[in-house]
Amino acid sequence: MTQTVKMSWDDTVLPFQLDASDIRGRVARLDGVLDQVLAQHDYPSVVEALVAEMTLLTALIGQTMKLRWKLSLQVRGSGAVRLIATDYYGPTEDGAPGRIRAYASYDAETLDTEAPGFDQIGNGYFAILIDQGQDMQPYQGITPIAGTSLSACAEAYFAQSEQIPTRFSLAFGYSQEADGSDGWRAGGVMLQHMPAAGSHVTSEEPQGEDGLLSAADLLDSDGNENWNRANILLDTVDQLELVGPSIAPTQLLLRLFHEEQPRVYDTQPVTFGCTCSPDRVRQSLSIYSAKDMAHMTTDDNEVTADCQFCGAHYSFDPDTLGFEANPPIENDSASR
Repeated sequence: MTQTVKMSWDDTVLPFQLDASDIRGRVARLDGVLDQVLAQHDYPSVVEALVAEMTLLTALIGQTMKLRWKLSLQVRGSGAVRLIATDYYGPTEDGAPGRIRAYASYDAETLDTEAPGFDQIGNGYFAILIDQGQDMQPYQGITPIAGTSLSACAEAYFAQSEQIPTRFSLAFGYSQEADGSDGWRAGGVMLQHMPAAGSHVTSEEPQGEDGLLSAADLLDSDGNENWNRANILLDTVDQLELVGPSIAPTQLLLRLFHEEQPRVYDTQPVTFGCTCSPDRVRQSLSIYSAKDMAHMTTDDNEVTADCQFCGAHYSFDPDTLGFEANPPIENDSASR
């Protein structure tokens, strides 16, 4: 594949707020990150599109969190698309990129490659998990699959679990530029209405789909007016503006929200990154006995493991694994 020309805003997330509306947001642009995420696998196009959407959501949501370690998004369903999972690792120091990885699991025999991917998730749930690292209690929030897209599921999650009105407008796909270069590109805008101190749900009965809360349930009349106005403005955006090969995020904000007084903050770079390692595999297998390890050992006297995110393949001497292990030897191998 011919490499695309790198724009200064590619693989970045730009935080902003609309001073006239009590709304904060993010603009994300992904190209190389998305190419690397999808290059680890050979997904059908309908699955690729779901992974691309989930990766973009992860970049937008991950940047809003004050992370010391990891945010994960998961969608699990009863249909042909069984699982979509992403991780966002917060920057380890100022100026460092956030790292994103993703993968999907699906039933190739029942997947309809001509049908929309979201329709093939079926019944299930959308979850956000936050892990702040060692000695910290992980947080998990779950809502049912809702709406007609993964972004609609994320909107329902924030309304129900966080009681924060949230809106996403996303665009993504495999594109070819005029110069002949090609690759995946994605872009999107996230809006969130910030709750006032002491705010609470205003409606007695949820108005959203399947009894889930909606923005109208969460805002007073003034907040609802501001929220509706910002959403009407966001509705005027087109896909090319979102993907943005020639439109910078700051230009996009001025086009959409100039009357809302947009204020921008420092841009956050993002990159593809996986945290798998031989030591992590060893740790995950440390709960097993030598007898358990014997059941996992191949005819070549190896225990193997594959990373679902990046495709790394690990091979170990079974005698060095589990809680009865001998010290590791030099010839354990890892490959990608």
